[in-house]
Amino acid sequence: MPNDIQTKRRQLMTGVASAAALSVLTPTQLLAQGAYPNRALKMVVPWPPGQATDLVGRVVAQELGKILGQTVVIDNKAGAGGSIGTDAVAKSPPDGYTLLAASSGPVSISPLFGKTPYVPEKDLVPVAMVGMSPYVLVTGTNFPANDLREFVAVVKANPGKYSFASSGTGATAHLIAESFNASVGLKAVHVPYKGSIPALTDVISGQVAYCIETAASTMPFVRSGRLRAYGVSLEKGSSVTPGVTPFASATGIPGLAGFDLGAWVGVMVPTGTPPAVVERLSTAIEKIMPSADLKQQFSNIAVEIDYRRVDEFNKYLKFISTRFSDVIKTNNIKAE
Repeated sequence: MPNDIQTKRRQLMTGVASAAALSVLTPTQLLAQGAYPNRALKMVVPWPPGQATDLVGRVVAQELGKILGQTVVIDNKAGAGGSIGTDAVAKSPPDGYTLLAASSGPVSISPLFGKTPYVPEKDLVPVAMVGMSPYVLVTGTNFPANDLREFVAVVKANPGKYSFASSGTGATAHLIAESFNASVGLKAVHVPYKGSIPALTDVISGQVAYCIETAASTMPFVRSGRLRAYGVSLEKGSSVTPGVTPFASATGIPGLAGFDLGAWVGVMVPTGTPPAVVERLSTAIEKIMPSADLKQQFSNIAVEIDYRRVDEFNKYLKFISTRFSDVIKTNNIKAE
């Protein structure tokens, strides 16, 4: 019996020693041994529960955990337009255990106004883009145009007569609308609101001529017949806006070829995270993208699956930063 007790004690001590040894290995060493991740991961969502990025982050975290064999815990750190949670990740240890549910506002837009304590391209590393929220050009039902070509012709023929709404100065909707206007040569008056619903309410009533807002906010009104949709902002169109033609596919309108803007959602980690760990996470996310359940959950919140690996994601971040930076400078936009 004493020998049995001693044997069990040695086994226990060996297990403790092994666990301790693993705990001091770097993420790259753990990965080489097939032991990364060896504990729960945290995904910081810089928005409150229920917001689109939060819902996408929760779906991705749940499915990612199944691939990695570890729980991915959601940690909501809302505030300052997503900057508080984003900054928290930027300043976290680059060990592969803290992920960011990244999105357009705090990564691609707020830094352009000098409003953030972090610099995305220096402090964060892209892992994978997972989704894109399409934006839809809508008017009230009495607007005198039957399609996008006629809409552009009417507004273009009356510079300064028509107004367009947005959910706020410097918001994604505002910048996409300004980009669209510039692409087709429209001169219209911007009317900012505090959110998309009040903006759409005035578009429905005809107080404001048009706006380009998220599919999530516009399509219920389109389906109910209270708004008319003229086009969607994603080049390939969107399954969540059935029957709505992409701007880029519209005929007879110079300037819209290749138009492809939306509100992206993805996963990022702190700069300094080992490339092998970033690749492990990116590959794991790629595996969950074909899931029919994931696609349905994305569709329920009007987000299109748009998976892009590290290099493609990084390329898109540079593209959209340049595009929005040009829009901000050309229109002398000052964030609220």
